[in-house]
Amino acid sequence: MRLKVLWVGKTQEEWVRRGIDEYAGRIRRYCPLEIGEAKEEKGAQAAAGREAECARLAKLLPKNARLVLLDEIGDRLTSVQFAAFLEKERDGGTGDLVFAIGGAYGFSDGFRAQAHRSISLSPMTFTHQMVRPFLLEQIYRGFTILNKEPYHH
Repeated sequence: MRLKVLWVGKTQEEWVRRGIDEYAGRIRRYCPLEIGEAKEEKGAQAAAGREAECARLAKLLPKNARLVLLDEIGDRLTSVQFAAFLEKERDGGTGDLVFAIGGAYGFSDGFRAQAHRSISLSPMTFTHQMVRPFLLEQIYRGFTILNKEPYHH
């Protein structure tokens, strides 16, 4: 299984970039990981911005990828449940598993329709920048759980 994490906009904060780099490197010990950024739509109305950003995200999707949206109304999973999800995708023959983090406008209905699943990291609201290392940390944690490594304790 190959992982791809997509998001809208450049990562602005240096400390966020360091977190992304740290956890991306850790994940790559378990499987290939690619990160893609779609250009943020600035100055548009919400609906138009959502459509434009999601069109850009869609262009970054590998053919036949399983798409998982990071969304505040998505399924709330424990880390162990998330690890089980990764295991099921990995062992079920998923070639490309893609996680997408939307921009300030969220996801368009058309992009949502392409998703296999939506997951929420928390009932709290985080900036789109902060969600990036949080997601990568949870992916790494999931792999350590699957490999019975002590990180999860």
